[in-house]
Amino acid sequence: MMQIDEIKKEQQVEEDDEGPPPGWKPIHTPPPQLPPQSQSPPRRPSNLGQIVCGSCHRLLAYQRGAKHVQCVSCQTVNIVLEADQVGQVKCGGCAVLLMYPYGAPQVRCSSCRFVTEIGAHNKRPPWSEQQRKPNLPKTAS
Repeated sequence: MMQIDEIKKEQQVEEDDEGPPPGWKPIHTPPPQLPPQSQSPPRRPSNLGQIVCGSCHRLLAYQRGAKHVQCVSCQTVNIVLEADQVGQVKCGGCAVLLMYPYGAPQVRCSSCRFVTEIGAHNKRPPWSEQQRKPNLPKTAS
């Protein structure tokens, strides 16, 4: 009889160990904080440039030094101009900033199709002015 009582006591102890004690509440821990991600776009290699297709407005990448870039989407061949070969003017119709090759007499807006005349104030400055070094303000010593 003694053995049966001992077995019953062992079963009660095992049953008591199966669950949490009365009044027990789990502690919720916040998820671990990840280091902040950089918000800047990924850097592209310095030997690549970017241009927007003049037909479908898709952003295209190209090898620097290329004179023409063919759009992979619409097959349009785009002329690549370097920064010193491009002028800027606001569209006379919708005021969007337009870029044009220096020497162009007018530029058509790709958004509203308005033709903006390139006036004397928008022509490329003479080569002598482009070569001139800017006057830097003198600092007091």
